[in-house]
Amino acid sequence: MRRISRKKALTLVKELDAFPKVPESYVETTASGGTVSLVAFSLMAVLAFLEFFVYRNTWMNYEYEVDKDFTSKLRINVDITVAMRCQYIGADVLDLAETMIASDGLKYEPVKFELPPEQKLWQMTLLHIQERLRVEHSLQNVLFKSAVKGPVSAPSQSDDGSSSPSACRIHGHMYVNKVAGNFHITIGKSIPHPRGHAHLAALVSHDSYNFSHRIDHLSFGEEIPGLINPLDGTEKITADANHMFQYFITIVPTKLNTYKVSAETHQYSVTERERVINHAAGSHGVSGIFMKYDISSLMVRVTEQHMPLWQFLVRLCGIVGGIFSTTGMIHGMVGYVVDVVCCRFQMGLYKRMDAPPNEQGDGQLVLPTESYSEE
Repeated sequence: MRRISRKKALTLVKELDAFPKVPESYVETTASGGTVSLVAFSLMAVLAFLEFFVYRNTWMNYEYEVDKDFTSKLRINVDITVAMRCQYIGADVLDLAETMIASDGLKYEPVKFELPPEQKLWQMTLLHIQERLRVEHSLQNVLFKSAVKGPVSAPSQSDDGSSSPSACRIHGHMYVNKVAGNFHITIGKSIPHPRGHAHLAALVSHDSYNFSHRIDHLSFGEEIPGLINPLDGTEKITADANHMFQYFITIVPTKLNTYKVSAETHQYSVTERERVINHAAGSHGVSGIFMKYDISSLMVRVTEQHMPLWQFLVRLCGIVGGIFSTTGMIHGMVGYVVDVVCCRFQMGLYKRMDAPPNEQGDGQLVLPTESYSEE
């Protein structure tokens, strides 16, 4: 009984076979079919190879959501060189609540304002990258993929000792409240004040004013090597002593998740404005560098994504099956057209050869005038 049930099961399985085998004696191979098969196999190999590169590639996915974290501190990373001596200038932050943030994390380093040739070349390269980023926004995805986790090495300026340092490099970081604020560098050191803060500008001579500056680095949040910020490499030169530089910055919290790094940082956009302070002409203000920042309520989640393996296999099967079916249909249609044309040509030739002789009016028979060559 078991053998009979097994035979019935095998018979049922054979009847369900959707891929019946054709005996080789019934299969006819042709040169045209072999040529089409070679072309199809070559096309399959090329497309499968290109599809493998698509599978290896990754892309950045952007998602937007409301930022619900308002209790944490915002880190400001600064590296700015001002063409004035360190004892004449001071940097601090005043937020929207009129709270002065201590700038203990900033260091004042006397340097020369002119860069050596190697660093000047890097600055020009950085400015060129900034120009390309404004045009080709997709390059930002390349920067996200190249970002790595680790400390950022601060660039050092070589001192040949030919002249005394006439500029001041302010670099470091500080933590501020996650509200709008104003980071500024102006004349005199800052001192606490009941209504905010003040700078001891009266002790500095007006002839020493020079707010020409270079922003080597300005970022918000965790520092990530490989990312380029909008103000990195910016250099402003002025010949007027009383000059105000203003940068209006909009900060967007960003969570970056790639295969190399996972960090919480911030992107920002900036609008620049500058003017000469001339009280006689009605242009009032304070000379200095002012960076007024505001924080967006939206957060961007940037995630690096990769094509799953199952999707790659499905696309690969689609390529193989599609090319195989398409080439088979094209080969069949071309063969059918060629057979029809050749068949009609041969039938017309046979009709001309088998036509009966024509009779003329005088009763004579007119035979076909076709001549056959003898071998």
